[in-house]
Amino acid sequence: MKKVPAEIQFLENITIIDIAEQGKGVGKHQDLVIFIDKAVPGDVVDIEITRVKKNLAEAKITAFKQHSADRTEPFCAHFGTCGGCKWQHLSYEAQTRFKQKTVLDALERLGGVNTTSAEPILGSAETQYYRNKLEFTFSNKRWLDENDMANRDDLSMDALGFHVPGRFDKILEIEHCYLQANPSNAIRNSVREYALKNEFSFYDLRQHEGALRNLIIRTSSTGEIMVIVVFAYVNKKEIKGLMTHLKDSFPEITSLLYIENQKKNDTIFDQEIVIFNGLDHIFEEMEGLKFKIGAKSFYQTNSAQAYELYKITRDFADLKGNELVYDLYTGAGTIAQFVAQKVKKVIGVEYVPTAIEDAKANAELNQITNAEFYAGDMKDILTPDFIAEHGKADVVITDPPRAGMHPDVVARLLEMEAEKIVYVSCNAATQARDIALLQEKYTVSRIRPVDMFPQTQHVENVVLLVLKK
Repeated sequence: MKKVPAEIQFLENITIIDIAEQGKGVGKHQDLVIFIDKAVPGDVVDIEITRVKKNLAEAKITAFKQHSADRTEPFCAHFGTCGGCKWQHLSYEAQTRFKQKTVLDALERLGGVNTTSAEPILGSAETQYYRNKLEFTFSNKRWLDENDMANRDDLSMDALGFHVPGRFDKILEIEHCYLQANPSNAIRNSVREYALKNEFSFYDLRQHEGALRNLIIRTSSTGEIMVIVVFAYVNKKEIKGLMTHLKDSFPEITSLLYIENQKKNDTIFDQEIVIFNGLDHIFEEMEGLKFKIGAKSFYQTNSAQAYELYKITRDFADLKGNELVYDLYTGAGTIAQFVAQKVKKVIGVEYVPTAIEDAKANAELNQITNAEFYAGDMKDILTPDFIAEHGKADVVITDPPRAGMHPDVVARLLEMEAEKIVYVSCNAATQARDIALLQEKYTVSRIRPVDMFPQTQHVENVVLLVLKK
């Protein structure tokens, strides 16, 4: 970064013309593109440039000259400090409009896709309290905002909440989170109060010491609740005290679990799960299908909108009943089982072995006998021998991670020549990159974005590709 030249440090009457992925508004001054914190397209503002690099700059607002018609008042007291919900200051209608634009721009610019077949984005019926899973962090290094700084002598530096962007060791104390419905807030606040009252040590993210490390809360559409407390350096008496407090205070918790993790990272996939009370799982339900969810299971974090996403995926596939379907990056096999009753057979492939274990268990639970699941790296599993053994797919459903599909997987799809590919993506840029390659043999027939994450820049997109004749 270079020093901000005096002649551009303060600029007046900058019109915000777009919004960036990070939630910042975009303005221009001559050839300088400026990312402006908390600005909304349509705002006219005076700004102070805080950083500059080549033709890009970052800035903060010093005065509003005109407010955008799309601007709305953020509803959360933590907006602007917390790393989540960065689009709260943008009306929901505007959020969906910009998400649609982001998806189509990426497909056109990066993939050379004709987007005239695009359908309107499917917005979320719920724009608050829509998540079924949240993870909170304990820390003895609380992030202090302006109000906290004025009263810091009366504050505990212990905090339970979310990481502050760019500061891995600083945790913002969360009083009320609008992402997950109650009793999520009540549980988190009760845990914090009990811990402070009983003088538990909160984890030190730099020194790797302290008793309390993480709190994970999962809820489901069936009304079940899972709570996982992750301890670090702790004694059995402390564990029993806190877990008993949760059991007695929240009898609605159906799965009360804990973990002792003394590793230097927070991942729990290699950790032993201990059942303190109730079951080791909760259930989600969708069209009569039940999905068993354990502490380590993957499931879409917006249950209601996941159902809509899967319905669109199934609709795009236009299944007749006699198809062989490959479900790539199947996760816990949710989509595979959702379409299984409409097809001859489904083959699911996923990198994470525990997810495949969940997929097999759920298939058995739902008495689905026409689905098979395989674990391994996609590019290593999806080989000509695998296809020869299991058959050429009529339909491929692919829902890869943000990085998109490996080039070898794209090449294999081009070789296989399934009649249809339904590509579900959480990253329009990598989806566009992959589609650019697939267009050698496929035509984009349908496009529909789906908003799974209101108040954020994230968006899912479903594309139907049809084999050229």
